[in-house]
Amino acid sequence: MTNSINEIRGADFLFVIGSNTTEAHPIIAMEMKRAVHRGAKLVVADPRSIDLTRLAHRHLKLTPGTDVWLLNAMAHVILVEDLIDPVFIEQHTENFEAMREEALKYPPEEAEKVTGVPAEDIRATAREYATTDKAGIYYTLGITEHTHGTDNVYCLANLVLMTGHLGKPSSGMNPLRGQNNVQGANDAGATPIFYPGYQRVDDPEVQAKYEAAWGTELSPEPGMNLNVMMKTLGKGIKGMLVMGEDIVMSEPNTAKLEAGLNNMEFLVVQDIFLNETARFADVVFPASCFAEKDGTFTNSERRVQRVRKAVEPPGEAKADWSILQNLANACGAGWNYRHPSEIYAELARYAPRFSGISHDRIEKEGGIQWPCPDSDHPGTTYLHKGGVLRGKGLFTPVTYRPSAELPDQDFTLILSTGRTLYHYNAATQTRREPGPHGKQPEAFVQIHPKDAGSRSIEHGASVEVRSRRGTIQAKAVVTRDVRRGCVWMPFHFAEAKANTLTNDVGDVITGTAEYKVCAVEVAAVHV
Repeated sequence: MTNSINEIRGADFLFVIGSNTTEAHPIIAMEMKRAVHRGAKLVVADPRSIDLTRLAHRHLKLTPGTDVWLLNAMAHVILVEDLIDPVFIEQHTENFEAMREEALKYPPEEAEKVTGVPAEDIRATAREYATTDKAGIYYTLGITEHTHGTDNVYCLANLVLMTGHLGKPSSGMNPLRGQNNVQGANDAGATPIFYPGYQRVDDPEVQAKYEAAWGTELSPEPGMNLNVMMKTLGKGIKGMLVMGEDIVMSEPNTAKLEAGLNNMEFLVVQDIFLNETARFADVVFPASCFAEKDGTFTNSERRVQRVRKAVEPPGEAKADWSILQNLANACGAGWNYRHPSEIYAELARYAPRFSGISHDRIEKEGGIQWPCPDSDHPGTTYLHKGGVLRGKGLFTPVTYRPSAELPDQDFTLILSTGRTLYHYNAATQTRREPGPHGKQPEAFVQIHPKDAGSRSIEHGASVEVRSRRGTIQAKAVVTRDVRRGCVWMPFHFAEAKANTLTNDVGDVITGTAEYKVCAVEVAAVHV
């Protein structure tokens, strides 16, 4: 997030797109509700009616996968009506004319034909966003889990840059992190293209720095991203350590993934429970949960916070860092960390964005937001104050590309997947608890009444959902919350894995799979 969570309550305009915030990020949603009750305008862009749309000033119920058309049309309005911030553009951006030329090809009337969103709603949203000083954009996986997810993000960045909604409070561009400490994992270098602190692996100076620090030669070549790794299981990749992730539940095209796991030579699972992926494991390392270990978590607003052990882990379970150190030393590494504070100190020593953060300082002052370059720096509440961090904000012209798989005569509906309030991600934890499980005990698929009626599907009936990759059964929930021609499912249920259906074709830049758009058919199950 460019801005802080508590700034949301001070915003006067909130554009929430591709985020079911109340269910996936309920604490952040509370801040949005506070802003709305204070008088802020909220516009929600989502193919479904969600809890936030009840509070929204306007709901842009777009066809799944058409975000580029919607966002370019908003940019078109801002350009044609001269609602841009020319001073910000001149001083802090580059490549504006190239973006302008492309965006002008997307008038709202044409966007309405593609997205299903009325042209006047597009115009009104663009005007309100551009002319409101404290206007923030908030998005998550509904934007990124597409074969053109990067394009969607570029379009959002174009809107922020052309209006100058950057480098000031209650504004900016704010991706909401999906799981606890996803931000911290990325900060620490858990990506194939970065060392800790987002230092590129193909930068010779950075490579030399880490070679000297770690005492080993390092490759300047980026590693495989997750989507590529999953496609090479049992082929290029013969062994793997899966830590804190249930890939059999969370990765797309499950049948293909399981076939790859069956061909693996060696698989290690490190987790607090025996999850679905553990069925394929040769070795399971029992890990400890958040309450059983020390360390740091970094939340969506870049705030590094301390985690303190409250209870001892059960049985032979150990903290993740301790397990990894034991494994490394068994391989001859010779690591001798005694506490997570020493590990974080090493991270901060070589990553300038975190240099001023330490366990000791957090103990005294509380959580600290990076960038924090030295021990006297207070941390950064919002990014890009006084100028864009890269020097100039880069406008990117984006041409619409349809999703990889669209409905046809055999698979007539569009499936999107997501999360619900009661279950967390792969539900490794929540389905073991009677409370959440009682609230939502089984898989379901939301379907529009017209689509249900034409298929003789009744509310609560058992249905078969079929794609080119597999078939599952679930309970039908007949509702107008979804658009006609669209269905929606959560992916939390092992007995009805939604990701049996989803498409593993990935974004050309990030590799993120297209969980939000795939072609399916739904039929009643006759007992």
